[in-house]
Amino acid sequence: MAMSGGKEDGSPMMEMNTTPLIDVMLCLLIMFIMSIPVATHSIDIDLPVNSQNQNNPPPVDPIRNKVVLTPQDEILWNGTPVDGPGLVDLLAQSLRYEVEPELQFQPEPSASYELSARVLQIIKASGVTKFGFVGNEQFREFGK
Repeated sequence: MAMSGGKEDGSPMMEMNTTPLIDVMLCLLIMFIMSIPVATHSIDIDLPVNSQNQNNPPPVDPIRNKVVLTPQDEILWNGTPVDGPGLVDLLAQSLRYEVEPELQFQPEPSASYELSARVLQIIKASGVTKFGFVGNEQFREFGK
């Protein structure tokens, strides 16, 4: 490898060497990226246990069950209010049938997105396979 100290006629090179400048900029960029904190999207919340529904849980229909989310952040199982742990128990009961009952999910138009995501996560974790969204026609006015 030959090194050049100037032009072929012997005159010195007048252009600035930008390679060290680029190296420093890349190092600063890498250091900046490494210093950004990792974004976490989960929020751990300890939910209270509702003792009212523990004594008289709503029945599990062997054919079809419906989960409705209300704007007041209530979860309704076949029209009866339940909480998160109660929903987990009802889903486990529905999976004990020889033929798994259909589970219908219907959030009301102004129900909380956060509650919808949390309930869908509970349903997915339970292992339910016969699952469907119902009542989607109520959201047509929101898409216009």
